[in-house]
Amino acid sequence: MTGESTTEAGDDGECGHDYWDGRTVMVTGGSGFLGSHLVEDLRSRAPGVDVFVPRSDEYDLRDRSDIDRALEDSAADVVIHLAATVGGIGANRDNPGTYFYENAIMGIELIEAARRVGVEKFTTIGTICSYPKHTPVPFSEEDLYEGYPEETNAPYGIAKKALLTQSQAYRDQYGFNGIYLMPVNLYGPRDDFDLETSHVIPAIVRKCVEARERGDDSITAWGTGEPTREFLYVKDAAEGILDATERYDGPEPVNLGSGMEISIRDLVELIADLTGFEGEVEWDTSKPDGQPRRRLDTARARERFDWGASTEFEEGLRETIDWYEANRERIVGSGSTPEP
Repeated sequence: MTGESTTEAGDDGECGHDYWDGRTVMVTGGSGFLGSHLVEDLRSRAPGVDVFVPRSDEYDLRDRSDIDRALEDSAADVVIHLAATVGGIGANRDNPGTYFYENAIMGIELIEAARRVGVEKFTTIGTICSYPKHTPVPFSEEDLYEGYPEETNAPYGIAKKALLTQSQAYRDQYGFNGIYLMPVNLYGPRDDFDLETSHVIPAIVRKCVEARERGDDSITAWGTGEPTREFLYVKDAAEGILDATERYDGPEPVNLGSGMEISIRDLVELIADLTGFEGEVEWDTSKPDGQPRRRLDTARARERFDWGASTEFEEGLRETIDWYEANRERIVGSGSTPEP
């Protein structure tokens, strides 16, 4: 893949988002799951914006010289840093060193390089995996430093949280305009459906669809099913990130979530119903559950930049399942999710 710089217009160019006029925006991870939706939204709300996506086989964002080259090639006024090395509980458990190093080094070097060249605005996408394992529900941004993260996600979560500290320190010392956003678990079309690296929703969707087609009597899910999670539709997340980049300039981290909470057991049963899988769910309790509960306090996002999620959970699940069923021939066996 190569770096892209485009000024494609979307179908709806009448949004009035004047912030983007005349600016060039570099979106790291812009061809990935969240990034592809964000770039589409950005082009729609600001048809004249110049969007630069540094492709991974041309720019290695773990390498300072490649970061410098990406910033020089893009001449970016704004950077939205979505690129990350991510995965589900199993992938985090198997790759703690990789997940710590790659997420930390990408963010640290990119923020420093952006400061040196005078980038006007820098949006860092963090993770709710940075929250302490037993954070009171709903998670408030004020509780971010009140304990150690859940063990299977801790290296990834701590690496991402370091970027918040860096952003705040650079604001204090250099006047660097960096903001930090923490989306809850994302789902939607173009998610990662590789069972080795996927999160819970795409993994269960794939298991249920394949089991239905084979006529299997059961599927296996990890853990006990008792933990709860909150999920945010990917298009809502993209909208929130762009709204924050336009309208928020504060140092405090901001949660992005839907406000809903569902147990993993109820989630699996819902996906089974929506996919037409009628077999049993067997719970492998030898596998980890992860953090006991997750639900965010999203008041700060409403107060600071007037954002809230709008997609109903079941509607988003149906769209995710429909996308997977339509694209599974391109996904299964390739080990990756096709680009839009």
